[in-house]
Amino acid sequence: MSQLSLPQPLHPDLPLTALAPMQDVTNLWFMKIIADYGSPDYFFTEYFRVYETSRLSPKILASITENDTGRPVFAQMIGESIPDLVRTARELCRYNVAGIDLNMGCPAPRVYRKNVGGGLLREPEKVNRILAELRSTVNDRPFTVKMRIGFENTDFFGEILDAIARHNIDLLSLHGRTVKDMYRGEVRYDLIAEAVKRVDCPVLANGNINSAANALEVLSQTGAAGVMIGRWAIANPWIFRQIRQALRGEEITPVPLVEVRNYIDRLLQTPNSATVPDRARVGYLKMFLNYIALLVDAEGQFLRLMRKTQTEVELLNLCDRFLLDNSHQNFAFAPYLQV
Repeated sequence: MSQLSLPQPLHPDLPLTALAPMQDVTNLWFMKIIADYGSPDYFFTEYFRVYETSRLSPKILASITENDTGRPVFAQMIGESIPDLVRTARELCRYNVAGIDLNMGCPAPRVYRKNVGGGLLREPEKVNRILAELRSTVNDRPFTVKMRIGFENTDFFGEILDAIARHNIDLLSLHGRTVKDMYRGEVRYDLIAEAVKRVDCPVLANGNINSAANALEVLSQTGAAGVMIGRWAIANPWIFRQIRQALRGEEITPVPLVEVRNYIDRLLQTPNSATVPDRARVGYLKMFLNYIALLVDAEGQFLRLMRKTQTEVELLNLCDRFLLDNSHQNFAFAPYLQV
């Protein structure tokens, strides 16, 4: 079986871009926000947990069924039970999904200890069986994989890449760290380059791609078909637009800090925000501000003060102070512009 055609990208003349799936982040609301600021070619859902009694999460399913961004959405699964993965893939294929994605990279200990996500990378023979069954099941649309280069080391990297090739996976998103690396340390872009040569499908390079300039460097270094960005798209939702500008040799449009402040307001304005307690709203927004702060204030004062705030009023006043007060101009690597 040859690879199936991937959905048409926004800009067929340019490398692919994708928003990485991030649990509790890449929901329908965040996809809509990202689409407004300069959409990636592809979206991937938060993962659907798969086990014997699992059912499709209505909240995650909404990011497919209620998605009006106009962009393809891949449904991601996480699990290790082959019959239940097959069952869930069939259920998801009843919906308008661009493809089915298997998570083999989640580095959270509470996940890999259940032998799912990145935990699967310790068992290449099981990976081979899972890929074989899912490829047979998902035969009318793309079947894709997101993974890391290994669990503690890269001993099984080549063997798993061979399974990717053997079962005609349609797209591989590869984070260039091990599971145990979490989000620390060097990203092995050289191993992403090796994967590009070793598998027959397009490869998306993933891992610490924090700017348009960096994206171009990674594409050049790896030969990848595109880039997948997660945490840095939280910090800078304009990054996909900026990457396309850089690829075309255009000047990257800087973002006024007042627009960053507006972005923060949009994050809070979820459809059910009026019914969410203040404490929960503060916790939700801090999840995003942990990344936004890295670009707003290079000295880290914003981050330190943000973590001390306890109410929404305190938190938003702090955002006003750093984003609307011209006295703060210490930017880490300047996708934003003080005005």
